[in-house]
Amino acid sequence: MKIIAYFVSSIFMEKEVLLEIKNLVTEFKTEDEYIKAVNDVSFTLHKGETIGIVGESGSGKSVTSLSVMALIPNPPGRVSGGEILYKDKNGKIVDLVKAPETVMRGYRGNEIAMIFQEPMTSLNPVIKCGEQVMEALVLHKKMSKKEARLKTLELFREVQLPTPELMMDRYPHQISGGQKQRVMIAMAISCDPKILIADEPTTALDVTVQKTILDLMQKLQQEHNMGIMFITHDLGVIAELADRVVVMYKGKIVEQGNVLDIFSNPQHPYTKSLLACRPPLDMRVKRLPVVSDFMIRHEDGEIEEIKRDVNEALKNVMVTKEERIAQHKELYQRDKILELRNVKTWFPAEKTMFGKVLNWTKAVDDVSFDIFEGETLGLVGESGCGKSTLGRTILKLTEAKEGQIFYRRQEILRMKESDFRSLRKDIQIIFQDPYSSLNPRLTIGDALMEPMTVHGIGKNNSDRKKLVLELLDKVGLEYKYYSRYPHEFSGGQRQRVCIARALSLNPKFIICDESVSALDVSVQAQVLNLLNDLKKEFKFTYIFISHDLSVVKFMSDRMVVMNQGKIEEMGDADEIYNHPKSEYTQRLISSIPKGRAADIKKHLEEKNKSHSFNDWLKTPEKD
Repeated sequence: MKIIAYFVSSIFMEKEVLLEIKNLVTEFKTEDEYIKAVNDVSFTLHKGETIGIVGESGSGKSVTSLSVMALIPNPPGRVSGGEILYKDKNGKIVDLVKAPETVMRGYRGNEIAMIFQEPMTSLNPVIKCGEQVMEALVLHKKMSKKEARLKTLELFREVQLPTPELMMDRYPHQISGGQKQRVMIAMAISCDPKILIADEPTTALDVTVQKTILDLMQKLQQEHNMGIMFITHDLGVIAELADRVVVMYKGKIVEQGNVLDIFSNPQHPYTKSLLACRPPLDMRVKRLPVVSDFMIRHEDGEIEEIKRDVNEALKNVMVTKEERIAQHKELYQRDKILELRNVKTWFPAEKTMFGKVLNWTKAVDDVSFDIFEGETLGLVGESGCGKSTLGRTILKLTEAKEGQIFYRRQEILRMKESDFRSLRKDIQIIFQDPYSSLNPRLTIGDALMEPMTVHGIGKNNSDRKKLVLELLDKVGLEYKYYSRYPHEFSGGQRQRVCIARALSLNPKFIICDESVSALDVSVQAQVLNLLNDLKKEFKFTYIFISHDLSVVKFMSDRMVVMNQGKIEEMGDADEIYNHPKSEYTQRLISSIPKGRAADIKKHLEEKNKSHSFNDWLKTPEKD
């Protein structure tokens, strides 16, 4: 009877408040004025609850978390208004805005922990992974080095790192991205914090690794009963993890509520746009809806809502099965533009002292397929599967060990570089990271003009400048950007510049290597639409490489699934998604965050049952 009574009462029982943010204002000083990055933000975090904070880059979500941690650099930043009320382990309520640095130093890592987006920049590259976790235990828990080592081993097992003993003595560069993120999680939970802030912890990870990290965080939350602030730009990820959602736009909260309500009945046009711009999995669409399809932001900051429903927006651009069959019938009657025959790209893994290779890493292992003119072929798989190496091999940026590659019936692998140089105009690549792809010392105009000069396009610089301005217009950038440098652009704008540079040589074949993986979902939708529009206008052929199967499905006519250097499965993109044959492909598809109402309900029910039972177990027996 006591168990039944507890479960009934727990439904109505108010959970303990851990953090209450009231009217928070955080601003940064420019040359002329202070800009409000966070403007009058208020929400509450309870014990055992996960709040998902979602929005585009620049919405203020990360600045909100840094304000909680008192990590806003001053100057140029400052928290100029509001309160951040935190209930510490002693039950004392402290305003973190007014707390001195000595107090915050005791809270950071110990009571309020944070997992940052990029683990490689958060971990010290010259200190072993185990020692970095031990450091927090020695500092906050006053453990001896022996006690800290044993506790770290226990934590590495808890976050499911393989061979914890070996991981203790490895440096960050010696482990994978998913493993680095697990080390960061172990460090964050090492002192049993009351609050865990996760700032985009899965953005750069494969969907399978992302799923394991999300599952791990749910498991750890249930065991430790932490409050979690989970920050992301992807509402699909939020659906897998959160109890409540806070949607931020331009520094303000535009909507907040129960995760099921937000997904099933979004009220604000911005929330609707974030839900709609994710590539749909249950239908084929011509283009992805974008923010401007749902709202217009005027110069005075006022938002004008365009009365549209998410499902209506998608149905208006839907491709029927009959339309797709007709498109493919015409497509696969065209000539083949690229043919791969038994391509192998191997790297030496182990050598003798005399240079003889003992073992090979088989990055690409006996791969064969054809691509037709005007087709988009999707290459998908986890990191390390060989998809990017294959793209570089096609471009002769990486040398193949064996096999043949024919471009318009010309065998290119054994072609002299002097002969291949003329073909380089036809075959271009758009890389994953636009910032590292652009020379920081060249203006955008010079960066776009440079390949034209090398390949003799245009009569003179004046002629080439006209072509560059036309390219900027094609990719949706204003003429005024011609004289600006890469650091003056957002991520989405830089990617548009890289697309313009790929177009500058009038190519016929473009390889897009993870070209949207680092972008917000709303910006990603704009770039994907742009790539498809340019394909129609210029009759491009694409290889689209990504670890995100939902994006590849949207972009591709056919799909190639790679695993450990080999082709796991190949065929029509929709057919592979709807009827995957291999176990590996099935696992990739099952790992995609779906954001369906039925899944959200199930997740919330399971979480409530688990929390209720754990709370009951911890309740002392009373007569």
